[in-house]
Amino acid sequence: MNDIFPFLKEITSVSGLSGYESPVLEIIKKKWTPLVDEIQVSNIGSLHGVKHGTSNKPQQSILIATHMDAIGLMVTNIEEGFLSFTSIGGVDPRVLPGQAVFIHPSGKKTDPNKPIPGRIVQPPNFLLPQEIASGVVPIDKLFIDTGLSIKQVHDFIQVGDLVSFAQEPLSLSGETIAAHSLDNRASVAALTICLDELKTQKHSWDVWAVATVQEEVGLIGAYTSAFQIRPLLAIVVDTTWAKGPGSDDWNTFPMGEGPTLLFGPNIHPNLHRSIKNLAEKLEVPTKVEITGRHSGTDAFATQIVAEGIPTMAICIPIRYMHTPVEVAAIKDIRRTGRLLAEFIRQLDDDFLKSIELE
Repeated sequence: MNDIFPFLKEITSVSGLSGYESPVLEIIKKKWTPLVDEIQVSNIGSLHGVKHGTSNKPQQSILIATHMDAIGLMVTNIEEGFLSFTSIGGVDPRVLPGQAVFIHPSGKKTDPNKPIPGRIVQPPNFLLPQEIASGVVPIDKLFIDTGLSIKQVHDFIQVGDLVSFAQEPLSLSGETIAAHSLDNRASVAALTICLDELKTQKHSWDVWAVATVQEEVGLIGAYTSAFQIRPLLAIVVDTTWAKGPGSDDWNTFPMGEGPTLLFGPNIHPNLHRSIKNLAEKLEVPTKVEITGRHSGTDAFATQIVAEGIPTMAICIPIRYMHTPVEVAAIKDIRRTGRLLAEFIRQLDDDFLKSIELE
């Protein structure tokens, strides 16, 4: 796949908030359908695509999990035409004032396919409680102004309506992209590159490409998809913290210098070693990322499903995570996709024996 940018731009131009992933699911499904042998949607909305391998052994399969859901907001109250809201997933309130958003209306007089533009604003400092007037204003003190009259707001918008970020993807210099929802649609793009490469490569194992739902609110899709598919191995692809202004310590990673390979209790040590050795052989630059407890990714879920699944996690560094202006390097996405494809290609009937724990 020579140019992943148009697809990445497309999937970061729609909402698909946790629990309401349909807008982005349809785009991914259309893209993956010609790249896999079968495609289906799980009972709770995760996308499963399988590309069959050449092995005759039953259930010789690997699951590659990337979550497609995004953080966002939801209307909690309407007062005098202004909208109060809460967060879906982990939203940093520091970046909210001034942000452009789309309200996805469900009122009787609206077209749900035509979102209503709005702007997140805060009251003047002198109207705020003194203890927060000069600091970060919490979400419950912010509101959304749509410019509509009080009657129009009540006609069009209801409590429970979704609110997504309206920031358009922007191509930056140095083959980078700024967009909302790069966590984790950058990884969806990497998996798409992997599937495209496998079109012309033989591989022994079945490959399950999965775009999970509701990762941001509890890893829900990873639990259910891993339980349904029951793969022998799982690789989770997610994002991690890139180095940037004020973020230059040991647990951040340079953007543009390859993905990170997670290592810690959620990760199968021998599977980690196998992928690390392969990356070195391929001259794909990587960094080891230490995660001493819960990894904060779908790997926590896939690892403990059923009897347990040997799991690895690969992460793409992005700046400004969980904001509407996340930034990623296209070369990191490409490298991740290539590493996945090469790892899948070298899996053979004896691979599980090679990573057995003593």
